[in-house]
Amino acid sequence: MEQIRETSKGHYSGRVLFNRQIKPGFWRLGLEFSGSGAEAFGTVRPGQFGEFDLSGAALPAAGAIPEDLRDAAKRDVLLRRPFSFARVDAKGDRAEVEILYCVLGPATLRMTTLDYGDEVSVIGPLGNGYSVPEGKKRVILVAGGMGAAPLQHLAQVLTDEFGDIEVTALAGAKTKEQLPFEVKRDRLLEHLRFSLAEFARYAIESLVATDDGSAGFTGTVTDCLADWLGQNEVDANETIVYACGPERMLAAVAKLAREKNIDCQVSMERMMACGIGVCQSCAVECRVDGSSETVYKLCCKDGPVFDAKEIVLSV
Repeated sequence: MEQIRETSKGHYSGRVLFNRQIKPGFWRLGLEFSGSGAEAFGTVRPGQFGEFDLSGAALPAAGAIPEDLRDAAKRDVLLRRPFSFARVDAKGDRAEVEILYCVLGPATLRMTTLDYGDEVSVIGPLGNGYSVPEGKKRVILVAGGMGAAPLQHLAQVLTDEFGDIEVTALAGAKTKEQLPFEVKRDRLLEHLRFSLAEFARYAIESLVATDDGSAGFTGTVTDCLADWLGQNEVDANETIVYACGPERMLAAVAKLAREKNIDCQVSMERMMACGIGVCQSCAVECRVDGSSETVYKLCCKDGPVFDAKEIVLSV
């Protein structure tokens, strides 16, 4: 199985290039690394992540703090926070990376105050990312909510390094407002299945699913995947599914892939306090080949990307 690039981890400082809100609650942060940091993050693999130190970031003005976060905002941010990468561009001795994040607590709330020129301490790249087995000609990306970030990066790498692979992206959330994308309401683009600019930039068709039907397909993204597989004839041996999102969604995607005999890799979401396997807080239950027994592996070191056949998932 071919790994996409190789990286080595370290402790680096990134300089903020931009920090913009793409819609209420969702932001994209751009960082620039130079020197050894550029070498490390310029070759980061899709699905890998970095541990960000946000303890020194300021809180927004009181009036800019959402009411539901006013109590949480008072808490100190003691631990680093893990973020995967949505886009990576290596430019000579510089590397620019983009982070997609959602404001959910005191750390991400402080993240919104980062401004051009600010320095952010990042440990990484960490973990194991997605890989592309030989012989694959068709890729299906399945993103649930904030699981979109590493799949955007994977779309970039597939386009740059595997130009002969046909890619389709499916993205879902409960409502249109919870989709972490700048959804384009253009009838022609929707007809051509290029409604998500983050994938259209790579000439990748995309489908949107919302539980309430406020955008695209009405139902879960796994329902959308089942519908797509029913309408499109694919060669199981030449196809692979890559997924990232809530665990119940991953379980449903893995089940569909297994029924169709399609390879599937999933990126697991766990609380990763240290990111280097010391705290042991991110255990994932995994199967043992040829046995009914299971073992626990660490999401931060053995993952976060796993072969769907390896891990124990419950719908």
